[in-house]
Amino acid sequence: MKAVIKLLMLIMLFAIPDVHAHIASNSFLTISVDGSPRLSGQIELAIRDVELAVGLDSNRDGKVTWGEVHAHGRDIVDYVAGHLRIEGSQAAGACRMIVGEPQINERIDGNYIWLPLDVACAHSLHALTIDYRVMEGIDPSHRGLLVANGGATQTGVLIPGAGPTLISLDGPGWTTAVVQYCKVGVWHIWSGIDHLLFLLSLLLPAVLRRTDGRWEAAPLARPAFINILKVVTAFTLAHSVTLSLAAFNVIHLPSRLTESVIAASIIVAALNNVFPQVTEGRWRIAFAFGLLHGFGFASVLADMGLPPGARLVSLVAFNLGVEAGQLAVVLAVMPLAYYVRSTRFYRKGVLNWGSSAIAALAVVWLVQRAGGN
Repeated sequence: MKAVIKLLMLIMLFAIPDVHAHIASNSFLTISVDGSPRLSGQIELAIRDVELAVGLDSNRDGKVTWGEVHAHGRDIVDYVAGHLRIEGSQAAGACRMIVGEPQINERIDGNYIWLPLDVACAHSLHALTIDYRVMEGIDPSHRGLLVANGGATQTGVLIPGAGPTLISLDGPGWTTAVVQYCKVGVWHIWSGIDHLLFLLSLLLPAVLRRTDGRWEAAPLARPAFINILKVVTAFTLAHSVTLSLAAFNVIHLPSRLTESVIAASIIVAALNNVFPQVTEGRWRIAFAFGLLHGFGFASVLADMGLPPGARLVSLVAFNLGVEAGQLAVVLAVMPLAYYVRSTRFYRKGVLNWGSSAIAALAVVWLVQRAGGN
């Protein structure tokens, strides 16, 4: 029993060490090819990642300024050049990549260092080989989100040290698009811990029932399962609707507003566990705020785009990836929650104190997002 409780605590607190939400270690690599022997592109790396890789905070005050970025410009360029290789197919001959001077680009999840890329090959490019080793040996969770614009838009997830990735510029088949966007969807939900904390906050009481002003263990598995199913289904339906609308540019909301409301939704869901106002209808909260979370999911598609020849299938694949990643977390957490639901540790420690910690963390995110920090 103690081992199970410790494992549950670790799962519940897996996101707490990093005060920033929705910004697991990601980079954005964009490449444009027009059929000539030359390609242009850019890579964006989070400042916190570059600090870990290169060391930017010279005065060690916990803040990285533009002056410090500028002072370490050559170190940043050398690091990227040494950990990213872009080459054409064998027919394209030898290629030479030049990394330009770093600049700062502000995103909703923080500031990124933006570097232009220029690759010149001997002959025309019809395929690319990308060897991506950024953050290798530093952060095993790091992923690079790739968008390659050639004959068609190609996307992919680059894993540091996984070996060269071959990208055809003639356009992917629909099966390739399904695999690529499904992987991105899974990674997006796993790296977007704010979405997961919102969902888990609503699911924690699912294995309990409110009686005479107290939380008690649900006596049977069936009611707990139905509660879980209602919350997950409502959240899935809601964010699927707005994700689709945003992906096809039917509705657009400012990302800062969306991300701020997402943080607020976590506060509401978590505090409802501590000061219960909605006990049997939490699926309504899941649906209402799930509509806003859908716009958050759409943000990654805005960065990657949908391939013109497979827009619908790519959107469906991305959403299926999100659902698969979400389901994996639910299946990992909720059976353990049901097993320990009758313990004081769960009712007081996980539900009350855990929810309070989640709410406090979300308050920090709300301040950061609303203030633009």
